[in-house]
Amino acid sequence: MRQVEAIRRLMDSDRVRPPVFTKSDLAKIFPEDGPPVLNAGLNRLVQNGVLVRAVNGVYVNALSPNQGADVVEHIARAMRRGHHSYLSLESALSEYGVISQIPMRLTLMTTGRRGEYSTPFGVIEFTHTARPVPEIIDGTVDVGRPLRLATRETALRDLKRVGRNLELVDGSVLDEEH
Repeated sequence: MRQVEAIRRLMDSDRVRPPVFTKSDLAKIFPEDGPPVLNAGLNRLVQNGVLVRAVNGVYVNALSPNQGADVVEHIARAMRRGHHSYLSLESALSEYGVISQIPMRLTLMTTGRRGEYSTPFGVIEFTHTARPVPEIIDGTVDVGRPLRLATRETALRDLKRVGRNLELVDGSVLDEEH
């Protein structure tokens, strides 16, 4: 893979999709390269600052003007492709003003496996949920971002269910629930 051609293809794809790619996405963009050539090419693109390796197997086009504030949500979505993930816990409660602190990580519920990942764009924390998909959809809203946002009630319920610290939650909100 030649760097100039790789940049052209990445920028072409930037017009129609977010600048976040899994390795399999990149294999489709560079179909003529087999796995060893693709791996070597990706390593060169990372070394030359064209791509940023967010986590193992997920890359961000560093040259894209479309990165925006939601790039970390796109990364999380790519990491759990095929599963349902949504903003919840401290991230959602902070957005609703229920906790005063702004979390230093993106906290998500997912039907995929749990885990915590440090990326150049921020820390992503996945907490597993066994909720059925229709219940997840009913307890979240589409706010025009890559991931759905838990309703305030769902985020509080998730926080309690996973045994998180409730000290940051505004006490009047907890009183409203009872």
